[in-house]
Amino acid sequence: MAASERRAFAHKINRTVAAEVRKQVSRERSGSPHSSRRSSSSLGVPLTEVIEPLDFEDVLLSRPPEVEPGPLRDLIEFPADDLELLKQPRECRTTESGVPEDGKLDAQVRAAVEMYSEDWVIVRRRYQHLSTAYSPITTETLRERQKGLTCQVFEQDTSGDERMGPEDTDDSQHCSGSPEDTPRSSGASGIFSLRNLASDSLLPALLERAAPEDVDRRNEALRQQHRAPALLTLYPAPDEDEAVERCSLPEPPREHFGQRILVKCLSLKFEIEIEPIFGTLALYDVREKKKISENFYFDLNSDSVKGLLRAHGAHPAISTLARSAVFSVTYPSPDIFLVVKLEKVLQQGDISECCEPYMVMKEADTVKNKEKLERLRLASEQFCARLGRYRMPFAWTAVHLANIVSSVGPQDRGSDPEGERRPTWAERRRRGPQDRSCSGDDACSFSSFRPATLTVTNFFKQEAERLSDEDLFKFLADMRRPSSLLRRLRPVTAQLKIDISPAPENLHFCLSPELLHVKPYPDPRGRPTKEVLEFPAREVYAPHTSYRNLLFVYPHSLNFSSRQGSVRNLAVRIQYMAGEDQSQALPVIFGKSSCSEFTREAFTPVVYHNKSPEFYEEFKLRLPTCVTENHHLLFTFYHVSCQPRPGTALETPVGFTWIPLLQHGRLRTGPFCLPVSVDQPPPSYSVLTPDVALPGMRWVDGHKGVFSVELTAVSSVHPQDPYLDKFFTLVHVLEEGTFPFRLRETVLSEATVEQELRASLTALRLASPEPLVAFSHHILDTLVRLVVRPPIIGGQIVNLGRGAFEAMAHVASLVHRSLETVQDSRGHCPLLAAYVHYAFRLPGGDLGLPGGVPPPTVQAATLALGSGRPTSLYLTRSKSISSSNPDLAIVPGSVDDEVSRILATKGVDRSHSWVNSAYAPGGSKAVLRRVPPYCGAEPRQLLHEELALQWVVSGSAVREVALQHAWFFFRLMIKSMELHLLLGQRLDTPRKLRFPGRFLDDIAALVASVGLEVITRVHK
Repeated sequence: MAASERRAFAHKINRTVAAEVRKQVSRERSGSPHSSRRSSSSLGVPLTEVIEPLDFEDVLLSRPPEVEPGPLRDLIEFPADDLELLKQPRECRTTESGVPEDGKLDAQVRAAVEMYSEDWVIVRRRYQHLSTAYSPITTETLRERQKGLTCQVFEQDTSGDERMGPEDTDDSQHCSGSPEDTPRSSGASGIFSLRNLASDSLLPALLERAAPEDVDRRNEALRQQHRAPALLTLYPAPDEDEAVERCSLPEPPREHFGQRILVKCLSLKFEIEIEPIFGTLALYDVREKKKISENFYFDLNSDSVKGLLRAHGAHPAISTLARSAVFSVTYPSPDIFLVVKLEKVLQQGDISECCEPYMVMKEADTVKNKEKLERLRLASEQFCARLGRYRMPFAWTAVHLANIVSSVGPQDRGSDPEGERRPTWAERRRRGPQDRSCSGDDACSFSSFRPATLTVTNFFKQEAERLSDEDLFKFLADMRRPSSLLRRLRPVTAQLKIDISPAPENLHFCLSPELLHVKPYPDPRGRPTKEVLEFPAREVYAPHTSYRNLLFVYPHSLNFSSRQGSVRNLAVRIQYMAGEDQSQALPVIFGKSSCSEFTREAFTPVVYHNKSPEFYEEFKLRLPTCVTENHHLLFTFYHVSCQPRPGTALETPVGFTWIPLLQHGRLRTGPFCLPVSVDQPPPSYSVLTPDVALPGMRWVDGHKGVFSVELTAVSSVHPQDPYLDKFFTLVHVLEEGTFPFRLRETVLSEATVEQELRASLTALRLASPEPLVAFSHHILDTLVRLVVRPPIIGGQIVNLGRGAFEAMAHVASLVHRSLETVQDSRGHCPLLAAYVHYAFRLPGGDLGLPGGVPPPTVQAATLALGSGRPTSLYLTRSKSISSSNPDLAIVPGSVDDEVSRILATKGVDRSHSWVNSAYAPGGSKAVLRRVPPYCGAEPRQLLHEELALQWVVSGSAVREVALQHAWFFFRLMIKSMELHLLLGQRLDTPRKLRFPGRFLDDIAALVASVGLEVITRVHK
C-alpha cells in the first residue's frame, strides 16, 4: 500500500521496536558518542528523560462518568459498595454467657466484661473473594470450575487430513449435508462441493429499523448466552511454592484446648461394702513434676450406702453427680499419670487400722465373718452419723496413660494410605503448638488411640507421713521401674472400672469448669460430664476470649507441734469472707460429689493423731465480680473429737489465720507461710495481714509461720503480673478519678499519676510473655483508648501518644516472639492478625451498622474535622505532621495563650520530643507542632493519624521494632481508616478529600522511610 493510501492513525504509530531500544541502551553504555547521536536522532525520544506518572485520582476527577460512558467505565472506577461493616457474634460454647450481670462492678472487671461480651467487628470487602490472593487458583479449584464447561473444537485447530482420518471409507459420515456436520473453513472447500452445503438461515430483522439502544441490549443478551462463568478457567494453576502472595483471613480467637481425653468411672467395688468411699481423679506430669489438671470428684456408692450421710447433706445438685470427665492435655508426654485417690468418712484410728478390714477380709468369707462385718457396719453408721462432714485419706493408685495408648494403638495407624502425605499450606497454618510438640512421637499422642476399658485392682494405702505432692511424684517415678518399691507394699484389694477414650468433638451433657452448660445440652436432667480445667505443664500462649475468674487454694502443711493441749485430729476450714461476721461468708466454694453445687465452707481431710499434718486437698472458688479490700480467706483450725465423750464438743477451734485477697488493687496469689493466732481475730482484722503483731493476741510458736498454703488464680480478669497489674490499675484509677490512691508503698495524686503512667507504659516490655499474650487484646485495646481518648488530669489533657505507640510496638514484638512457631507463610503472627480483623474497634460509641443511623458524635468529635485548626506550614519536603505532638499538653480555651502559659510555667521536658537533631526546629526534617482545638468535654483523636505521626517521629530503636512488624501497624491503620469512613458516612466524599492533607503527607513520609529501609536491607 502506498504511503498516501495509509490511514491517518497509522502515521502516528511509533515503529520503534524493542530491539532498537536495547541497541540504543547498549551503545550509550559502551560510550560511543557517534552511535549515541545517530540513534537518538533516529528515535527522537531521549531515554534519560524522567516522566512523572499520572495522578490516578486526578484523572478520575477530571473525567466524570458522563464524559466516558459505557461498560469499560466500571473498570477504572472503585466500587461504591466495596466496604461493608459486619458484626459477627462472638463464639460462645455454652448456653449461658457466663459473663456476670451484677451491676456492681469495679473498673477492671467492667472492662473485662465489656470486652468478653462484645461481638467481633469486621470490615469486609465485598469483592475480596475475586482476588487470587484470597481465593488462590489451585489444581482442585480449577478442576471444579472446568466441570461445567463443554469441550470446544474450532475449525482452525484441526487440519483437513485430521478430519478425514486414516481411512476415507465412510462418505456418508462426512457428506451428510447438515450445516452442523459440515466444516466451513477454507480447508474444507477443497473436499466438499459448495453445492452440497445447506443454505444459512435468513435474518428476518436485518433490514428493519431498530433503535441503537435496542440493538445494544439485544447484543448484550446474546453475548451472555452460553458464556463461561469464569474467564480464565482454562489457564493452568500456578505452582504453590511460586505464588507471589498468599493472603487468608485469620481464624477467629477461640478458647485454647489441648488433646482431650474422656474418662468414665463405671464402678468401684471392694471385698466388703460397709461405708461410703469417695474418689478423686487428676493428671500429673512426672517429668515436669507438676499437677496438670484440677481435681475431678466422683461418687460410685450405692443409694443405700449414700443414705448413711443423709443427715449431713442437702439434696445433691445434679452437677455434683458426674461420673465422667474430659481432661485436656496441651503437651502430651509419656510421663503423664492419671492418679486416683480414695477417701472415707473420718473414724477413730489411723489409716493402717482403717485399711486393715479391706486388706484381710474377702468376699468369699462373708458368711464366716458375718458377725465381724455387722460390727463394722454398725461402727460405720455411728461414724457417718457423727463425723459425716469430715474425711480421711484412704488409698490411691495411678494409671500410666502411655501404656494405654501404646497397648491399644492408634485408631488410624496403618489404615490410612495417605497418612504420610505432605500437609497442605492451610493445614500447616492451622497446626497448633500441641501438634508440633508431639511430631514424630506416636507414644505421646492422646488424640487418636482406641477406647480402652480398664479394671484397676491394686490400690496402695495412704501413708500419714507421705501425703504431699512431692512424695506422690516419687511414688509415680518409682512405678515405672522394674523393681518398684511399691510392690513390697500390701495392696488394698478393689476393682475400679474406668473407660478411657479420645473425647468426641461435640459431647452431649457437658459442663464447663464454671458449671455452665456446653452446647449441645439436650436435657438439663441428664447426668453431666465435666470439663476439667487444665494447668499446662509449660507456657501456653493464647489470648483470653471468655470470662473466667477462678481461685484455687492448696493447703500444704500445718505445724502445731509446739501447740499445748489436745490438738491432734486437725482439720482446716476455709471460708471466703466478704466481711468479718460469719454471716458474710459467701457461697463461692465449688462442691465435690453428691452435695450442693456451691458451699460457704469446706474442710481438709483429717489425719488421725497428727499435730503436723500434710495436706493434698484442692479447693476451687469462684471469685466475686467485685473484690474489695475487706474480702479475705479465713482459715479456722479445729480439733475434731473422734470418740464421743460427755462434755466434749465435736469440734474445737484451736487457731485462726487469714489472707487479704486484694492489696493495692492487685489480687494476692502465690505461696504463703502464715502465723496462726490462738485467739479469735479482733475487729477490723481483714484489712491487715496476719504478719502484723496485733496487741493482745496470742500466736502459735511465737508468731512464726506454721501454716503453708498456696493460692493460684485462673482468671481472665486479673493478670497476676506486677507490670500488667500496675498498668491496668493506673488506667482504671484515671478513669474512676479516685485520688489519692495507694499503689504499693506510694500514694498517688493527680500530680504524680502521669509520671507513674508513663513509667508503666515503658515497663510493659518487662512483663512475662504468657500473661502478656493472654491479655494482649485487653492491653492493645487499652493502648488504643489512651491514644484516641487521652486522659484528663487536673483539667489538662495528657497526650500519651508517643508512650502508647512505643508500648504497642514492644507488645507486638513480644507477642510475635512468643508465637514464632505458629506464624503463617508470610511470617505474620496469627494472634495479632486476628486481633486487628476481629477484635479491634474504635473506642467510644455505637457502631451503627447498615440499617441503623450512626451516632452523630462519631464524626463531630474527631479532631480532624475541627474548623479552628491552624493551617499546615510546608517545610522541608513539604511535609506537615498531624495534630498530636508526642509531648504537647492540650487544654481548653484559647490555644495559643494557654499553651504559651503552660510552656512558661510548667517546664515541660522536651529532651526526648524529637528523633534527633534533624527533627529539631530548624532542622532538615523539622515538623510543625500544631495544637488542635478542644472539642467538647471528651477529646478524641484519630488513631490512623496518630499512628502515622508517631511512626514518623519515633526514635531509631522504636522505629526498628515497628518496622519489623510494619504489617500489623499498617493493618491497624487501614481498619481505623475504614471504620472512620464507614461510621462517619464519608464514603460518598471524593477519594482525595476523605482524609486531611497532613495525614497524606505523613503517609508519604512513612512510605518513603519504610521503602528506603527495605531497599537498603535488600542491597546489604
